[in-house]
Amino acid sequence: MEKLGRMKKIDDLRSIWPHEEADFSKWLAAKENLEQLSDAIGIDLEFEETESSIGSFSVDIYARESGSSRGIIIENQLEDTDHDHLGKIITYAAGKDAEVIVWIVKKARDEHKKAIEWLNQHTDENIGIFLIEIELWRIGDSLPAPRFNVVERPNEWAKTVKAAETLTPLRKLQLDFWQRFCDYAFKKDSDFGKIFSCRKAFATNWYNLSTGVASVVIEFTINTSRHRATAGVYIGKGRDWYLQLKDHEQEIEKALGEKVEWSEGEKDTRMLIPRKLGKDFDNQEYSSYYDWFMEKAVILKKIVNDYNYD
Repeated sequence: MEKLGRMKKIDDLRSIWPHEEADFSKWLAAKENLEQLSDAIGIDLEFEETESSIGSFSVDIYARESGSSRGIIIENQLEDTDHDHLGKIITYAAGKDAEVIVWIVKKARDEHKKAIEWLNQHTDENIGIFLIEIELWRIGDSLPAPRFNVVERPNEWAKTVKAAETLTPLRKLQLDFWQRFCDYAFKKDSDFGKIFSCRKAFATNWYNLSTGVASVVIEFTINTSRHRATAGVYIGKGRDWYLQLKDHEQEIEKALGEKVEWSEGEKDTRMLIPRKLGKDFDNQEYSSYYDWFMEKAVILKKIVNDYNYD
């Protein structure tokens, strides 16, 4: 039998990260490490800045959810939780008008677990607070490996049900459509589910997926008043990249097998593929639309990566 290694926990986090700001925050802000945190909380994080100013204070890391305007504050504490930092995360969230709070600690005290649980239960569906314990492990003489252990998280299902009670019929349809899309697309054995991660469904006419390229997302929409759906790419990274993409219009349309619409706004741009909503949509037979979204998303992500000149 092959010999196996034994995992050992490194209790002294400061032996690896002596200082929270200079060492841990700098480490966490690196793309590959922020991706690990993204996987742990199920939100695609886009780094904005470290030591982000809030009046006379500053939050360790400020980020945004890829493809949305949701602001995210990340407060790091390489010690046990305390009342001081609990107050800080609320102050920082208010100052940044953030919708997601991530509090990373060495150890979460029971009273602070209960406090975060209570806050998640008594805030609306747009606010979510994560309490996470950071751990370091080693096998033999290997490099130390981090692990994010989520102790408390928002109860998205309960909040969504609560919010749905006050939604208009149109918003209820939108929420139901995207929730059913998530259930359909990410439980199916396909390339789509291997490439993309599930994101929370909202009562909106759009649903976004990360491309892995900053400020560029795949965007699905349904518009019942115009009787059409679209699959496309939302580009917030600058008009130059959009124009470079448009220069390859013929190759892109050939890859997609569809005619492409190009849309230029004042601040952002889009590349869209339209599809008419038929009677099957009115009858809530959505699977053909879901399959269409999934098929186009795989191609669109390849196009974004192929024509990314950064």
